[in-house]
Formats: sequence, structure tokens, C-alpha cells
Amino acid sequence: MSLIQGETGEWEMVIGLEVHAQVIAESKLFSGAATAFGAEPNTQVSLVDAAMPGMLPVLNEKSVEQAVKTGLGLNAQINLSSVFERKNYFYPDLPQGYQISQYLQPIVGEGVVTLDLPDGSAKEVGIERLHLEQDAGKSLHDQHPSQTYIDLNRSGVTLMEIVSKPDMRSAEEVGAYLEKLRSILRYLGTCTSNMEEGSMRCDVNVSVRHPGEALGTRTETKNVNSIRFAKQAIEHEAKRQIALIEGGGAVVQETRLFDPNKGVTRAMRSKEEAHDYRYFPDPDLLPVVLDADWVAALKRDLPELPDAKKARFIADFGLNAYDAGVLVAEREIAEFFEAVVASGKGCDPKQAANWVTGAFFGALNRDGIEIAAAPVNAAKLGGLLELLDAGTISGRIAKDVFDAMWDSGKDAAAIVEEKGLKQISDTGAIEAIVDQVIADNPGQVEQFKSGNEKVLGWFVGQIMKASQGKANPGMVNQLLRKKLG
Repeated sequence: MSLIQGETGEWEMVIGLEVHAQVIAESKLFSGAATAFGAEPNTQVSLVDAAMPGMLPVLNEKSVEQAVKTGLGLNAQINLSSVFERKNYFYPDLPQGYQISQYLQPIVGEGVVTLDLPDGSAKEVGIERLHLEQDAGKSLHDQHPSQTYIDLNRSGVTLMEIVSKPDMRSAEEVGAYLEKLRSILRYLGTCTSNMEEGSMRCDVNVSVRHPGEALGTRTETKNVNSIRFAKQAIEHEAKRQIALIEGGGAVVQETRLFDPNKGVTRAMRSKEEAHDYRYFPDPDLLPVVLDADWVAALKRDLPELPDAKKARFIADFGLNAYDAGVLVAEREIAEFFEAVVASGKGCDPKQAANWVTGAFFGALNRDGIEIAAAPVNAAKLGGLLELLDAGTISGRIAKDVFDAMWDSGKDAAAIVEEKGLKQISDTGAIEAIVDQVIADNPGQVEQFKSGNEKVLGWFVGQIMKASQGKANPGMVNQLLRKKLG
């Protein structure tokens, strides 16, 4: 729990999120129009999306399947009967004058998401519901000096609105929630969760109270499109509400917008209640009735999800919770790590984890590329670690070999052979180098014999330098201690 110190004591934030996740499907919720990102304006619009007279919606089965899979991934109740309703409100980019959504009977009920917090602890956040609805179009205000243009490409695109319970108490918990939710959706293949493309965005509900008091009046900050902005909006909004209350004012239930340039929220309109939308069952759509066996089959086919994979990595590979959490955050990373371990004979999983999250991640970030485009694949990295584990190369040389692999795309064994980088493990060869370094540095020998243990590290460095990094470090240490008495 993160408390904020105010003039009248400590304040607690109470936060819930409504996440809108665009379903991965080739067509829209009620029409056959395409859904590809980045298409030219108004090129993916059917007569249904444009609300032409006489056009009737036809439910997309794939969208229903994706919603059910998501509900199962959230450990939520799947409702075998759900109803679409009309949510009535006016926007220029909502041609029908209403949105087809779900209200009283959503397709998914209560569930739970487990957060992995930075301090190593875990926290459960309840899911209130998940319902299906169609997206609105987009108003373009920057295409003309005095007019607003309308792009209906997004009109009718399938959204899953995932509503959390007000269980979060800090911006950090919200960040962890969004990261975990994004990870689950990507594992399931139900949403790309690319917030920069608008396929995942959230409405942030925030209120404040003194700990133990009743819930305060909440505000809703709409359409936040990054985790960083969500955290900034929460921090600002909580402080704004506290200052308002301590100054003798009252928080008004309203909808607000976040200005990322100024880092502040500002009022948009008073917050509507459910009755303001005049919900009623859509007369053009029958209730959605699911077959229990079909739902059970979807559950059986779910992939291993992040929490289960993390537990397995800890149990099977001996990883700590932090490293396992980093590796399972994205399905592609987890699969890459397992492929590295499998490809390197006798490969130590802990060492593999260090290389994947260290040198490999560093090279990806430096070059701005994805795993699929990396010049070093899992098999090649596994081959490098195999040489390292076998003592063929030293840890220092392994880093140089990795860089050469990244630049050339060659296997580790080929590079080691070409450049003559095999580790020296011949006792006689190493002993000769040790004797020479000791003979050349009598002053340091005396320091060591006088009790200065740190000099040993200096000797090791000199010997490794003399051997061009090829000497076996373990043998070097052993021989040094023996020679120095």
C-alpha cells in the first residue's frame, strides 16, 4: 500500500481499471470488414459499420471465442448465456447513435489476476467482468484548420472491456496489473496489446480516502494509452483530489482526460450513470448461448500461462523468482530461453538465464530489433554456453565470441576455431605464465605474503592478460596460491 501524506493525515488511493482490448480477429464484431492496423482512412468500412438503413448486425464467432479464452485465462466465470444491449449516446464517430455492448449479462464474470510486485511480493486483483462491445470510429482534428474529419475504420472493431475491482492502491500496482494483463492476452493470442497502436487502452478510476474510511467519490480518466501515462495520471489525480478536499472542496464524479505533455488531468464532462445510457437488449441480436463442452475444449487447449510457466521455471530450472518473472513476461522470450537450455548439452539454466537477460537482451535493445530478427538464435547461443560449460572457453572469451557471433552470424565453435580462442587448461603452460608474472613482480609478492589478499586478484588479472584471456581461471587461482605459499 502506498500512502500519501497530506495536511490532514495520510491518504489512501483506491484504483480500478477498465481496460479496452482489441480482439485479434480478421473481421469486426458484427460485420465482415477487415481490421488491419494502419489502413488508409475509411477503407475498412462495411454498410453495417456505417449504420446504413436496413443493415443488420451478424455476430462474429471468432470474437466470442477470443473473449471466452481470455476469460478462462483470467480464471473467470464463463457465462453460458449473455446478452448484447444498446448503449445510447451520441458521438460524431458513432454512426448508429448507440454502441452495441453488454451490460446486465456479460459473457465473462468474476476472475482474478495475480500481480508480481517489484519488492518480490504478490497481490491478487479481482476481475469484475469482461464484456464484448464494438469500438467507435475516430475523429481527426488535425487534418483541416476548421473542420473535423471522421475515420470509420475502427467502427465496429471487437473490443473486450476488462473491468477490475477497485483493489489497487498505488500507481506501481496499476503498472504491474497492466503488464500482467498484457502478458496474459499475448500468451493467449487474443489481443496484441500494443498500446501505441490503440489495441489496448484503459480508463483509470481513482478516489482517495483516509485509511479505514468509506470510499470517496471517484473520477474516471479516459483512454490512457501507455502504462507510464496511466501511472502519471493516477499520481496527479490523487494529489489533485487530496488538495481539493483539504482545501474545503469536494470531488465531483466526472470524466477527465490526461495531458501527457503537462502530466495533468483535466475535466472533460460530468460522469454518466448507467441509466443515462438507456440500456436495453438489442432487438436485432439473439442472446449468446454457449455450449459447455465447447468451453471445456477451449480450456483444455489453453497454452501454459505466465504464472504456471514461472512456477515451472523456478521448480525445474532452479531460477529465482525475479529471473523467472523476467523470462516469462513475454511468451517469445520464455520459448527462446527454453530453446537455449535444450540446445546446449549440459547447459546450466541459471547461466542461460543470465545470458538471455544480459548480453542477448542488451544486443536486442542496442540494435532495436525483435528476437526473430536476431543474428544469434537459440541454438547458436546454446552452442556458446556449451563451450563455456565444457571449459573450452573462459567467461571473458565467451563475451568476445558472442559479439563476433552477433556481427557475423557464425556459430561459436567456428569463431573459437578461427581465432584460436580455446581456453588453456594445460597445467604446464599456465604454470609457466604464473612463474613469469610472479618473477616480474616481487613487490606484489611481498604484499601478498604480508597479508594483503587483494593482491591475488591483481595477479590473476595480469596472468589472464598475459594469456590473452585464455588461461583457465580456476587453475590460475589454484597455482597462484600454491606458488605464493
